[in-house]
Amino acid sequence: MTKNINFILICCLSVFAFTAKGQTSSSKTVLDFAHKLNTITTSVPFLSITPDARAGGMGDAGVAVGADANAAFWNASKLAFAEKKKSFAINGAPWLRSLVNDVWLYYLSGYQKIDDRSAWSASMRYFSLGSIQFTDNNGNPLQQFTPSEYSIDGSYSRKLSDEFSVGIGLRFIYSNLAGRVVTQGGGQARPGIAGAGDLTTYWQHDGKFKEYKARYSWGATLTNVGNKITYTNSANRDFIPTMLRTGFCTKIDFDEFNSFATNIEFNKLLVPTPPQRDPISGKITKGMDPNVSVPQGMVQSFYDAPNGFKEEMSEINWILGIEYWYQKQFALRTGFHHEPYNKGNRKFFTFGVGLKYNVFGIDFAYLVPIQQRNPLENTLRFSIHFDFTSSTTTP
Repeated sequence: MTKNINFILICCLSVFAFTAKGQTSSSKTVLDFAHKLNTITTSVPFLSITPDARAGGMGDAGVAVGADANAAFWNASKLAFAEKKKSFAINGAPWLRSLVNDVWLYYLSGYQKIDDRSAWSASMRYFSLGSIQFTDNNGNPLQQFTPSEYSIDGSYSRKLSDEFSVGIGLRFIYSNLAGRVVTQGGGQARPGIAGAGDLTTYWQHDGKFKEYKARYSWGATLTNVGNKITYTNSANRDFIPTMLRTGFCTKIDFDEFNSFATNIEFNKLLVPTPPQRDPISGKITKGMDPNVSVPQGMVQSFYDAPNGFKEEMSEINWILGIEYWYQKQFALRTGFHHEPYNKGNRKFFTFGVGLKYNVFGIDFAYLVPIQQRNPLENTLRFSIHFDFTSSTTTP
């Protein structure tokens, strides 16, 4: 048992050492890109917010960890390997809690195994942005409105072999940010509507790590591939957050009581990078025209950064997450999320706990920002899940 504890302590110290190295690199990045801030923005960013507290406790890593009721958000193909027949989860996350108390993200998700090789899932995401008073240019009140956004998802996954699976998902997106208020140009705002799809893969192998049982898993996903969205009658439309994710997880069972998993994950938005423009004429001086089709924008996102390869590499975020289980009933989690300075500078630690008893489980996650404020700081995210089987196998 002492040997196991020492190993866990060494791994935890490695996380902090790795993080310190990342911050040193970040300092260099700040110097190199201080005059080249070029953040990529999209419409309906709520689609990228981590909805569940399990992944939230591991730095927002979830593409390769074991399947649970929230797996469809991260990688639907994992559900073909799910060890529970069916599961359902309720998730909640307050947003901007340091400023307001009426902005929330809710996520309902569940899956059902069809047979030993396939599964289907359904989920709904709802983002309420609180109450807003709209006014005209003179400050006169126009209307009171509560903006909101939601998506409804469905997915199917199937094993192609004993160790590999694929999945496909479809998504309906509805974003109502201004009601029917009249815009400054005389037009009328309207809800934005879009459709999108996901393509996912997952590989899982049971083997050994020294003398211990181990499970190695890898996942890759292409999510939110869909049409552009607009909130007016304008022909100009905005990209939704099409995302490419890949990650690797190693889970080690030291004995029947203790298991330990490490996750490394990378993600990148497949959306055109804003070009540099002449401040007077508005003509592009460096980079590429972002007003392209969705397929062209996805391909172009790999080579259109105005400052070349170095900026392209800075568009990749990396995440390190750790999960420890004791007696398959109590979990401790931590993680670190890194986004380069010139692309938003979101760097934060996360911490989480989980409890499981028979068919019921609950998870909590807490975020500590570094260098920059975060909408999820000083908040406690939660997930409640129900597994409708008697199995207590650790995810």
